[in-house]
Amino acid sequence: MSGAREDQLFVAAEKDDAAAIKSLLSDGAQIDARDSQGRTALLAATHANNIAAAKALIEAGADVNAKDDINDSPYLYAGARGHLEILKQTLAHGADLKSTNRYGGTALIPAAERGHVETVRTLIEAGVDIDHVNNLGWTALLEAVILGDGGQRHVEIVKLLVDAGANIGIADKDGVTALEHARSRGFNEMVAILETAGR
Repeated sequence: MSGAREDQLFVAAEKDDAAAIKSLLSDGAQIDARDSQGRTALLAATHANNIAAAKALIEAGADVNAKDDINDSPYLYAGARGHLEILKQTLAHGADLKSTNRYGGTALIPAAERGHVETVRTLIEAGVDIDHVNNLGWTALLEAVILGDGGQRHVEIVKLLVDAGANIGIADKDGVTALEHARSRGFNEMVAILETAGR
C-alpha cells in the first residue's frame, strides 16, 4: 500500500504534472506503488493518456508491464485504447509483447477491434504475434471483422494484418473464418482483401 508521497505521485500522474513526479521520485516516492485497484502511477497516467506524466515515470524506470487487479498494464492499456505516444514509450522500455489482458488477448487484438490503425501498425512492427488467439477464440483479424463496423479504419486494419502475414484460415470457435464473417456482414472491401490473400 502507498504512503503520502505515493498518494501525491498518483495525483501528479492524473494531473499530467511531470515536474511534480520528478520531484516526488527524487524525494523517495516508490515509483511502482499500487493504489486500491492495483494500479501504479504509470497506469493511472496511461488511463488518462497523460503523455508528459507517463514519459517522466517511464524514463525514471516505472514498470511498463505492471498489471492491476484486472490484468491491465500500461503497455496493454495504451495498446487497447490507441494511446500511441505512451504505447511507443512502453515499447522502447521493455514492453512484454507476449503479455495478455483479462481476455487472454495481446495488445494487438483490442487495438484491431477498436479501429486504432496506427496502433495496429506500431504493434505489428514491434513484433506482436498477429495470430495469437484469445480466450474467446478470436485473433486480431477475426476481431477486426466480427467487432469492427466495416468502415475504412477496420478495412485498413484487415489489410495491415493480411499484409503482415496473418493466417486468414484461423476460424473462430464455431469454425467460421474471417472471410465468412466478412461475407455474412456485407463488408465487401474486407471480402476482397481476404479473397485476394487466399489465392
